[in-house]
Amino acid sequence: MCGIVGYIGKRKAFPIILEGLKRLEYRGYDSAGIALYDDSDIKLSKTKGKVADLEAKAKNEINTDGTIGIGHTRWATHGVPNDVNSHPHYSNSGDLVIIHNGIIENYDSLKKELLKRGYIFKSDTDTEVLINLIEDVKINEKVKLGKAVQIALNQVVGAYAIAVFDKNKPNEIVVAKLGSPLAIGIGDEEFFIASDASPFLEYTKKAIYLEDEEMAVISRKKGVKLRRIKNDAVVDPYIQELKINLEQIEKGGYEHFMLKEIHEQPNAIKDTYRGRLLAKEGIVKMAGVDDNLERFLNANKIIIVACGTSWHAGLVAEYVFENLAKVPVEVEYASEFRYRNPVITDKDVVIAISQSGETADTLAAIKLAKSKNAFVFGVCNVVGSTISRETHAGAYTHAGPEIGVASTKAFTTQITVLTLIALKLAKEKGTISNSEFHLYLQELELIPEKVKKALKSEKHIKTVANTYKNAKNCLYLGRGYNFPVALEGALKLKEISYIHAEGYPAAEMKHGPIALIDEQMPVFVIATKKGHYEKVVSNIQEIKSRSGKIIGIVTEGDEDVKNLADHVIEVPETIEFLTPLLTTIPMQLLSYHIAVMLNKNVDQPRNLAKSVTVE
Repeated sequence: MCGIVGYIGKRKAFPIILEGLKRLEYRGYDSAGIALYDDSDIKLSKTKGKVADLEAKAKNEINTDGTIGIGHTRWATHGVPNDVNSHPHYSNSGDLVIIHNGIIENYDSLKKELLKRGYIFKSDTDTEVLINLIEDVKINEKVKLGKAVQIALNQVVGAYAIAVFDKNKPNEIVVAKLGSPLAIGIGDEEFFIASDASPFLEYTKKAIYLEDEEMAVISRKKGVKLRRIKNDAVVDPYIQELKINLEQIEKGGYEHFMLKEIHEQPNAIKDTYRGRLLAKEGIVKMAGVDDNLERFLNANKIIIVACGTSWHAGLVAEYVFENLAKVPVEVEYASEFRYRNPVITDKDVVIAISQSGETADTLAAIKLAKSKNAFVFGVCNVVGSTISRETHAGAYTHAGPEIGVASTKAFTTQITVLTLIALKLAKEKGTISNSEFHLYLQELELIPEKVKKALKSEKHIKTVANTYKNAKNCLYLGRGYNFPVALEGALKLKEISYIHAEGYPAAEMKHGPIALIDEQMPVFVIATKKGHYEKVVSNIQEIKSRSGKIIGIVTEGDEDVKNLADHVIEVPETIEFLTPLLTTIPMQLLSYHIAVMLNKNVDQPRNLAKSVTVE
């Protein structure tokens, strides 16, 4: 979850690393640090807090003229966020310095051995254990840094992306990866290191993405030399041409990335189905599905594994797949999946969903599913991510970079991809008629314009947000396809405003949550005129009779709920299974504006990070 950046070349490293850390701050922002080589020694500056705090401190603390350096922005795992636990970490001699994303699970046993050998530890981190293990190997085995890193990593259990520098070898940086992402940018006699490509986009569009259990020695003179950590085999680097541009990772005039990404959803959804949805021809064209169609059509069941917002998208897909394609679906938390000995066979299809494509729990679920010979299909956003490489086939959402920690366009684009798959399977299986298939494709094609229309309610939504910004607790209710949207709405509010909120199926309210309802309780009810509308209206009446405050998300022109609710927010009409693509928009905007009114940092909410690369 931490962000790592490094540079070796002809330019000053400090501004490159600082700007890179700012772009990676969505990955962790408990603390930050930087280490620079000034032609004689390693100069280190680090602090609890944001990258801006580091920038101010470092300018007054160290020489910033060096042309080689590494930097880190942290999401704490081992050790509380403070100056001492911040990265980078020195070895005991001060010759070596490291930055690390991940967890060394056996750090405690390694630390005990190193303590017996006289090593002293200043921090509570597993990372300081790792750098001293590397130093111990280097001294005792009398090997160069690259070999020492390789030997040490063969002794550790866990996940890592690391960059290590030795002041006695000032022309190289050693990097390695297992379970956490790491990219190397290839410039003109200069090299960049980062958790993703965003820190070096303005300097180069050429990148190498390390595979698991690969390491590289990056040298000013010799370039990039890749090897396998386990068997020392030489690896031929595959250099990718990056398609992303710098404008995509900037705010574009919006106050926050989250707001920008909410408003990007019409284009993001369109980009997701572009080339796949051919409504006039009546075709859904998806290479990952087309090439493996028999596996989908003959599946005993589909198992969807995901975490957080992606899990909610999977819940929507469960309704869509079962209703349209008549295939049994199970939706699993990836974090629980491998620990409960799930029943998986070679007749099953496992769909793994992750925005980043690096989610550790989802990757573990993929490995388990593959070990049971299931067919594994990935849905992710980041091209070249680990999930896209580990799965048998897949589909990118093409949502563009999502920087805000609270996912928005990831949710709607994941639902779009999953809906396309369900429609394709339904057509192939004959579980929907040709006329229904054509109608559904035409309506899905109209969704971006309808999302645009839903976004036009923002001014009204802001007024509603102001009314309820001081609430201590909130309920979110929905039925059918919109039950997962209620869960997602509650999650968004919790994530960025820190207001306690819970989502429930509307019918479950009277089985417990109704006890919480009083005149202080806002209840957000998704009540579109589709599906079980009359049942939801009855639930609203139950809330009203107990003096609850009702905020209805309704279809345009609705009068019944309007007469009952304290506030209503309208969304355009669409086919029932597509309503989540519209009803989630007011939920996102409500959460955003409440958080802004409460002066919360919506792009970097406390204790959270964008890419969860540890268990």
